[in-house]
Amino acid sequence: MSVRSLLLAGACAVAVSGCAQMGGMNSGGGMEPDLFIPPAREPDPVAPPRATRPIQWVRDVHSYARPEIARVTHVDLNLTTDFAARSLSGTATLDVQGRAGATELILDVRDLDVRAVRDASGAALPFTVGAAKEFLGSPLTITLPALREGETRKVVIDYATRPEAAALQWLTPAQTAGGQKPYLFSQGQAILTRTWVPTQDSPGIRQTYAARIVVPSELKAVMSAESLTPNGEPAGERRTAYRFAMTNPVPPYLIALGVGDVAFADIDERTGVWTEPSKLHAAHDELMPTAEMVDVAEALYGPYRWGRYDILVLPPSFPFGGMENPRLTFATPTIIAGDQSLVSLVAHELAHSWSGNLVTNATWDDFWLNEGFTVYFENRIMEAVYGRDRAMMEQVLGWQSLQDTIADLPTADTRLKLDLEGRDPDEGLTDVAYEKGAFFLRTIERVVGRERFDAWLKGYFERNAFVPMTTELFLEDIRTHLIRGDQALEAQLMMDAWIYQPGLPSNAMAPTSDAFVPVDAAARATFVDGAPPPRALWEGWNTQQRQRFLAWRPEELQPGADWLNRDRLAALDQALDLADEGNAEVRFAWLQIGLAHRYEPAAVSAEQFLLSMGRRKFVLPLFTTMWGEGDWGRGWATRIYTKARPLYHPITTGSVDAVVGRPGS
Repeated sequence: MSVRSLLLAGACAVAVSGCAQMGGMNSGGGMEPDLFIPPAREPDPVAPPRATRPIQWVRDVHSYARPEIARVTHVDLNLTTDFAARSLSGTATLDVQGRAGATELILDVRDLDVRAVRDASGAALPFTVGAAKEFLGSPLTITLPALREGETRKVVIDYATRPEAAALQWLTPAQTAGGQKPYLFSQGQAILTRTWVPTQDSPGIRQTYAARIVVPSELKAVMSAESLTPNGEPAGERRTAYRFAMTNPVPPYLIALGVGDVAFADIDERTGVWTEPSKLHAAHDELMPTAEMVDVAEALYGPYRWGRYDILVLPPSFPFGGMENPRLTFATPTIIAGDQSLVSLVAHELAHSWSGNLVTNATWDDFWLNEGFTVYFENRIMEAVYGRDRAMMEQVLGWQSLQDTIADLPTADTRLKLDLEGRDPDEGLTDVAYEKGAFFLRTIERVVGRERFDAWLKGYFERNAFVPMTTELFLEDIRTHLIRGDQALEAQLMMDAWIYQPGLPSNAMAPTSDAFVPVDAAARATFVDGAPPPRALWEGWNTQQRQRFLAWRPEELQPGADWLNRDRLAALDQALDLADEGNAEVRFAWLQIGLAHRYEPAAVSAEQFLLSMGRRKFVLPLFTTMWGEGDWGRGWATRIYTKARPLYHPITTGSVDAVVGRPGS
């Protein structure tokens, strides 16, 4: 247990709104959520964020917006949920600023039914919805009376989402843990917010937002914003409204909504967990390290600027491991392993509160600025909380994954700075952005020293808070504040090679971990020498060591050689209880091996796994592996996907459809 976790019990005894009141452990040892609910109030007053440099508008090829002419600065949503129609409907009131004389506002929309547009007085404003392009949607062009210098104009859009809106997943009661009530959640990254909010859907156009969300009274709404009415307000027969406010400007992909039968348990005074009531006890216990992680992150790189840090553990169909929505990380239930072994995901999403949420890539070509910084920061949090051995094991696994990614991708896509024009920005969501970006930063740290690097990175977050960042602005910042004209240092860092050239530069250094030495020895004995599977060792290994064991390959393996036969796979399966493995990361690693070697019990286990969750990180590779195994695998893939597809989020189905095809089409 962490020091913070041990201190929590004492803090609860004296806090006015302690653990029992805020939904912590009750005297009987069970969870008693939502016993204390603060009254409705206005948002906390905060000083307006100040950027230390002016915004430099850059062209975003994934948005129709022209922010240099007229831009959205605030979004006010008033929406009603309709589970029967699978639609959100109501209004979005936009605050618009721009250069003097501007008469046109261009927004991004996709699969939205725009009913009317008017000004603050109710007068109609002319608008057109342009032709739709694949994954981009359409421009919504609104004609305005000419803007005056310094003026903020309000534009009210009356609209409804369509059932196929790609950001939204409407779950039936049967798709939830409770099985009694429906559920809705959104996922906006990268360019899906335009499918439920008509706004300028570009990460470089930051906006504050407010919302009033009307839901059935048996459900609760939560958002990536401060809750102003935690207990809700009456909104008509069997309906309740919840109000929210986000007073820090955020990129639109971070506007997020969840509606369902959810309960809350606090971890400490500013962190806590939301999830379905039947899952709350397990989620709360699993995520206890969260509070200490927030303290560690602040000690490294400055104050947490968002107020609370809570986690919403979603139903299994959530397509990602986590989403860094401000104040309320959305997380997959696959991280609830029972032993806190997968909480590095929490460290990752928390780190995004600085890298991504505070300093954001201006366009998706610069995605590495979000994810590379975050993977680096995540590992520093894990090192501080769990020690250097754990951190180095995760670095080694990341390095292995990066090597595989670089080998599989087109050469141009192994650069940090991407060119995604004409492509879905999700194509940039690879280990190049995550792991190559992190190893680039670790290279800088190694060359200049950790103390000097930390001082620069903390300043980087402060100087660039709440303004969009490009790769070129990053280079300007680090050259001004860290390199300072030192040409020898500039040459040693090889920054342009890391960013603009494919693959890895010559100064990249592979990490090592002594904790993997006995793992590699056991793997060689098992897979090459024919020794029995190392059950006793396996039981003492952590998740990272088990992943290393399952990912091990003989260095001398020839292309096309088969080094695992059915008998050896069966011995592994039985000795290590792999078919029933509860840790999602370890089970995924095993299934990849079994499916690639046409081991039928692995296909049976994969079917159970793929019907239990929709996390794309696991789903897409498993279907891809099956599909690559010819008639044997394709039969399994088609049969499983026909049953699983209705359970998945559109983000996941869009990826798997491209591999397996849409059932029945």
